[in-house]
Amino acid sequence: MIDLGLSKLAIIGVVALIVIGPEKLPKVARMAGTLYGRAQRYLHDVKSEVSREIELDELRNLHKEVHESAQSFKSEVEQSMSSHVDEVEALWDNREHTGSTSSSSSTHAYVSTADIERKARDFRRKKLVRTSSVPAWYKHRNGGKTHVLSGAARVRKFRPGSSKSKTSFF
Repeated sequence: MIDLGLSKLAIIGVVALIVIGPEKLPKVARMAGTLYGRAQRYLHDVKSEVSREIELDELRNLHKEVHESAQSFKSEVEQSMSSHVDEVEALWDNREHTGSTSSSSSTHAYVSTADIERKARDFRRKKLVRTSSVPAWYKHRNGGKTHVLSGAARVRKFRPGSSKSKTSFF
């Protein structure tokens, strides 16, 4: 870039004063300043646009790599699933052929869907019992807490000599 020191700026100012004249010099200086500001903004816009394009290219490359890895992972999973499905079908076909002649040994290894449904229903029922709230009437009947008190409220409630104590210790 151009190296402008104080001496060079003074020489430019003197030459401009002589050539342009003292009447037009402020107007020309203002115009030069606005043009210089526009040039700086334009250069800044160009730099930011170039950096945006570079980032966009990087994102496109990253998207392509992720898409390719996802496709390869999907194909591996599909191959694995197809091989496992083939194994299960082969075992199922073998069980059907040997299951009719076999005795109770094959029935113990086989779990019916009715058993699975019953276990799932029992699990949901037990979870509902664990997570559901206890009704207020049950709390009143069995002496459970019906509302929550803070520590300060409990201390004030049971402090001897307080005017609002519900129970007397003496």
